[in-house]
Amino acid sequence: MITLVFGTNNKHKLEEIQSKVADSFILKSLADINCYDDIEETGLTLDENATIKSTHIYQKYKVNVFADDTGLEIEALNNAPGVYSARYSGSRDFEQNMKLVLDNLKGKTNRNAQFRTVISLFIDDKEYLFDGVVKGKIREIPSGSEGFGYDPIFEPFGYQKTFAEMSLDEKNKISHRAKATEKLIKFLNNYSKTN
Repeated sequence: MITLVFGTNNKHKLEEIQSKVADSFILKSLADINCYDDIEETGLTLDENATIKSTHIYQKYKVNVFADDTGLEIEALNNAPGVYSARYSGSRDFEQNMKLVLDNLKGKTNRNAQFRTVISLFIDDKEYLFDGVVKGKIREIPSGSEGFGYDPIFEPFGYQKTFAEMSLDEKNKISHRAKATEKLIKFLNNYSKTN
């Protein structure tokens, strides 16, 4: 079975991915390989940031790795915060980031948005990219205490609740990260049969 390092220090992301991969591959965290590097996400796109992280870890630690980058893209804000989602307000405080999004949407009737995740897998000297998207809208008032980030203001289409009002299982059936991870798992299942 393939062992993969997930290039994140975000324990929420780790929990989400862990619950999806089950027995598809052995998942390790950055702490498991003693990686505490502060990898600067200097890319201008989600793809670039995911690649920066996976390449750094692959080259320095000589391990098969995948890393992701996720952005909330809001139509009325020209797809902002997008690649700057984690530090939209100038800090990594998601309460401040959410407040800025809601302030910037005041008076706007179009509240359509999407979450997009890009996963960069670096395995055996090659990179592969996978993405996942979930469409929805931005609520006017945050609701729910589950999840993290912008989850309290994002309501996926077809649901009457935000990501933060869903259980991890429920969110993992429809989320952007779940969709990208499913593509990764499918690829790895085929990969391990042919390598």
